[in-house]
Amino acid sequence: MKIAAAQIDVKILDKQRNLRVILEKLVQAHRGGASLVIYPECALTGYCFNSREEAWPCAETIPGPSTEKIALAAGQLGCTVVVGMLEREGDEIYNAAAVITPKGIAGSYRKIHLLCLGIDRYDALGNKPFSVFDTPAGKIGVNICFDCSFPESGRVLKLQGAQILAIPTNWPLASDTWAHTPMVRATENHMIVVAADRVGEERGFRFAGHSAIVDPEGNVLASAGQTEETVLVAEVDPAAADHNRVVRQPGEYEFDRMAARRPEMYGEITSSGKWKAAGG
Repeated sequence: MKIAAAQIDVKILDKQRNLRVILEKLVQAHRGGASLVIYPECALTGYCFNSREEAWPCAETIPGPSTEKIALAAGQLGCTVVVGMLEREGDEIYNAAAVITPKGIAGSYRKIHLLCLGIDRYDALGNKPFSVFDTPAGKIGVNICFDCSFPESGRVLKLQGAQILAIPTNWPLASDTWAHTPMVRATENHMIVVAADRVGEERGFRFAGHSAIVDPEGNVLASAGQTEETVLVAEVDPAAADHNRVVRQPGEYEFDRMAARRPEMYGEITSSGKWKAAGG
């Protein structure tokens, strides 16, 4: 099958324009043969809000008006979509990604790790555990931007059976995360990684672009530059992510990063104690 990463420019406070671009790129990806399309973080809304009050009108429930329009298009085209947006529930706003299949809205993922930047200064910590969405395009897990700075975020999804890690992101130009993280997450978890970053500028922040599609051995199948809007498309085999044993020389050089795990040695990772620097 073919999958796509839509590297787009996003305009803050202009949902109608952003939604139009999302739908246009969905058609473009479908014409390129893609059955799964990943969009950037906050692709529907923009990211660099100056207050919670400014962001609130841009947030929507899931399902909601915009996701229902995307779901209609996804159903007509037979595509699965992962799109970044602001999700509203009760009095809270979440930095979220809606997962939409040809059969409708499968649900949402809410960013679990927040940093002091943009909307993440004002939204709520994600309150849904990492989970895998079983879709016609494969078993998909989601990390949003800063989430993938935490190796546990990808690993827990792999252990739940994820074949594809979707990373909707807004990596700023000052970050070099795009240069190494997608490849590392793919290699260490033996799964397909799709990083969809944005381009352009928003309120003084420029974005890095460099979206990529990476196979389970860390090979970059498709990548973009820093400035251009584009739809990357690559052919992948989601089932290949289920075959974790890598054989370089039969009987002499083989390994399986899942089977070789030693969970009994990793207790500190899940300790609730406060982290201390060495000697601190």
